[in-house]
Amino acid sequence: MLIITLMASMFMTLALGFYVLVAAPHRAVNRTFGAFVGMMILWIIKDLLFWGFHEYEQNAGWWAAISFLIGIVLQLVFLLFAEVFPENSPARMGKVVLFSIPLIVLIPFLYQGRLWTQAGFVDGQFRIHLTGYAYLFGLYNYIILFAGILTLLRKYRFYRGKIEAKQIASVIVSVVLTAALLFISDNLLPALGYYGLMPVSSVFIVVGSLIYAYSITSFQLFSLYGALDQLRLFPLAYKVAISVSITGLAGFFLFQIPVAIWVFDAGSLQWKKFIVFSTIAGTVPSLMLILVIVRILSRPLRELTETVLDVARGNYGAETELSSNDELGVLASSFNTMSRKMADDIARLKEINQAMIRSEKLATAGALATSVAHEVNNPLASISSLVQGLLGKSSEEKERDTLRIILTQITRITNVLKDLMDFARPKAANPSPSNLNEIIQKSLELASYDKRFKTLAIVTNLDPSLPLLPLDQDQMQQVILNLLLNARDAIEDSSDNGQIVIATSKNDSIVTATISDNGVGIAPELLTRIFDPFFSTKASGQGTGLGLSVCHSIINAHGGRITAANRSDNHSRGSVFTIFLPGN
Repeated sequence: MLIITLMASMFMTLALGFYVLVAAPHRAVNRTFGAFVGMMILWIIKDLLFWGFHEYEQNAGWWAAISFLIGIVLQLVFLLFAEVFPENSPARMGKVVLFSIPLIVLIPFLYQGRLWTQAGFVDGQFRIHLTGYAYLFGLYNYIILFAGILTLLRKYRFYRGKIEAKQIASVIVSVVLTAALLFISDNLLPALGYYGLMPVSSVFIVVGSLIYAYSITSFQLFSLYGALDQLRLFPLAYKVAISVSITGLAGFFLFQIPVAIWVFDAGSLQWKKFIVFSTIAGTVPSLMLILVIVRILSRPLRELTETVLDVARGNYGAETELSSNDELGVLASSFNTMSRKMADDIARLKEINQAMIRSEKLATAGALATSVAHEVNNPLASISSLVQGLLGKSSEEKERDTLRIILTQITRITNVLKDLMDFARPKAANPSPSNLNEIIQKSLELASYDKRFKTLAIVTNLDPSLPLLPLDQDQMQQVILNLLLNARDAIEDSSDNGQIVIATSKNDSIVTATISDNGVGIAPELLTRIFDPFFSTKASGQGTGLGLSVCHSIINAHGGRITAANRSDNHSRGSVFTIFLPGN
């Protein structure tokens, strides 16, 4: 019965440690906890080997030495775990190394048996008499334990009120309760002469394991807080572990037990040894097989799945760093390609959607502009004729100056109406094979008549190898001139030396023209509206807000597109307008 109890305790503890380790073997928290549980399993195994198969008058020195060694290493691993939990942060190894120094003295003392004067069975009764060194190293053991608990208590105060505080509290309760039970059964009661609980003291480790299991389900202990955890999936690693375990159990009951019954007398010591050692021998390679499968298959699949879910949440273009020369590598590479293409397609769809919205605005604004221009233009022409008639008849200079001012304002209104009519009813394009560089040069010549434009530094970088393009030269000149004058206006309020850079280039089948300045730039929140009709960044009365909208319509009519952005080079200010036209 004792053997069955200890083996059950061992497998329950093993299941807990393996559950945590397999979930994320790359995380320091999971690895250190797995090592901590591994030391507890070794504690159970040494009790199983001694108490399950001891012989009367047997010397227990080896058992006592291993108990001291495992106990102290167990506390050191717990201290290491306390350093990294729950943040998964790097451990302060100097602290752990400092506490490990007394092991240099302990190991020779254990080898020489200087921690006890008697350890074994006398007249069928177990007896152990410890020396002062044993109590000294026992104190050292509990100092390490308290150091780990204090580390967790400091973190508990830091995380008070959060889920991490509950996780830390569950670990502290489990460790303290297990340590207290082991202290009573292995130290306090034997000191009083009672050894009855020592054979089953390892069972108390299960109490701590049950608390850990409760914490995993209730407080998300060792949760990765990832997308897979939120989906409450049953990971592939656990399915592999269960499959291997079921296969191992089937082999145990179908082959090992019948062989043991056939070879040994049922219930004999040899029969028990065969069952126990064959079980342990079968468990170790099974665990190694599971870890190998997790390493090769489960971890890459989890990483890839996390990235897929990241894309599903809207992070288009997310890629996995997984790379291997097998099917998983091909899958990861194909997924990355698909994710990039999806990001490009969605960006293009957004551009198309914005273009459709702009087209709707243009249609509405065009209808309104036609109506307004028609209603205003006729009476305005009559007013202009009357003013000109009065100007010809008037002889007083002051009155004539007033009439000239009126005519100037009428001309300004007429120009605005002309812009409205051009916007509402753009004339059909008349494309002919044209040299874009020549159109730019003619536009620069026209702009040079402006006295403000003459004060600017004009830099041209025109690609002489541009092909002839089917362009309406008048319309394209209108676009270039409008962009040049806008650049001039943007520079006027700038304290820098004004400069406009015009460049052309050809990339594959696309011809590009850029006009950039070092002016005030465009506010980022306005970039998406810059081509909308009646939208202007200029001061009131200095623009109609139709120039860029007309440019956008003309470029679209030529099968191209125009974009606006702020300069991204070493200059801290300025804007860049880029025209893309289909080449031959």
